[in-house]
Amino acid sequence: MAEERESPEKTIECETIQSADAKDPAPPDEAKAAQDRYLRLAAEFENYKKLAQRDLDEHTKYANERLLKELLPVLDNLQRALQHTSQTDSQSDSANGVVQGVELTCKQYLDILSRFGVRPIPSVGLPFDPAVHQAVATVESKTQPPNTIVEEYERGYYLYDRVLRPATVTVAANGTEGCRDASETS
Repeated sequence: MAEERESPEKTIECETIQSADAKDPAPPDEAKAAQDRYLRLAAEFENYKKLAQRDLDEHTKYANERLLKELLPVLDNLQRALQHTSQTDSQSDSANGVVQGVELTCKQYLDILSRFGVRPIPSVGLPFDPAVHQAVATVESKTQPPNTIVEEYERGYYLYDRVLRPATVTVAANGTEGCRDASETS
């Protein structure tokens, strides 16, 4: 009886081995190709994850761009008010208090903007850069070299590394060209 018990087990083992041998194993080339496809797919997926994370980070970094653009004209008006008060010589004590209040408001406004990554674009006295400056006029200047910014009408700002708003400027022209308005050249 012991032989009978062993023989069915041996029969099952033999059938399993024979069926495994009967199946055609995948040729080495197909296995390599499948492995290569798998590795490429895994690499593509990793690249996709990195790209998606970079897009999300960039979107988060610049999400406030539209709001900040809308707030810049308010800052411009505060700065114009301060320029106007500096041109006026006679000021009463109450006017001085208002000026100081506007100065503090302007400073606070600039501090808040800087916390959100906004910083001014330097202009006057520097060479004109069409990537960050918008020329509205050219003027003849004997003191400034050609293509140098002589006046800033509206300050430009960066949002981190992007131009939030270009600076609106007047550029020194060559002395031989004479004065031209930028609208005449376009």
